[in-house]
Amino acid sequence: MSRTARLFHLMQTMRGMAPPVTAEALSDALSVSPRTIYRDVDTLRSLGAVIDGAAGYGFTLVEDNAIPPQSFSDDELEALVLGLREVEVTAEPVLAAAAAGALAKLQARLPDRQAHRLKHAVLHARRFSPIPEPKVDTAALRQATWDERRVRFAYTDKEGAETVREVDPLGIVHFDASHCLIAWCHLRKDYRVFRLDRLRELQITDTSFRPNRVPMLRTYMEALAAHC
Repeated sequence: MSRTARLFHLMQTMRGMAPPVTAEALSDALSVSPRTIYRDVDTLRSLGAVIDGAAGYGFTLVEDNAIPPQSFSDDELEALVLGLREVEVTAEPVLAAAAAGALAKLQARLPDRQAHRLKHAVLHARRFSPIPEPKVDTAALRQATWDERRVRFAYTDKEGAETVREVDPLGIVHFDASHCLIAWCHLRKDYRVFRLDRLRELQITDTSFRPNRVPMLRTYMEALAAHC
């Protein structure tokens, strides 16, 4: 992790933990030494961040002058709440938990009136037919997609036929009834959509298909739109 990325991660971690946050807790969260945390806190202070506290007492992030205060219209706020709550009820467990955490962080950063409006938003999302849970590590699959690395898995289709597929993962779509991977399938030599609950034994290979993911996904989505 670069130092810039670590400083940003440190700010995000301090926002998400109950203050005062000890250097030991921060070092555990970032996998660095407490001495590195003390140096990074000094650096953030020199950049304008107001951080209360000292070694042995813990730190409290008072404000971040590098980031302007959050300001949303009431409609924007309702849209954000609805979108995150939709993720909570439709996404796989990892993203559902991330959506809940994002809501909590957003509420902590908003002015009092808007924080109250977020907490008691009038829009909600509910799902009465549960989506089948994926049987593979979706976080690893998403990371492989970002990294543009080919993946291999066992797949069972709707007829019960089993195959081993090697694909270039392009994106994950949350449909009404399932979560699906859009990919270029090297077995079929074409674009294919795979239900995540039918994937097993996911392997991330060392084969890269960078920088083709974005144009490949665009080509597939354009073809899909043309047939809708």
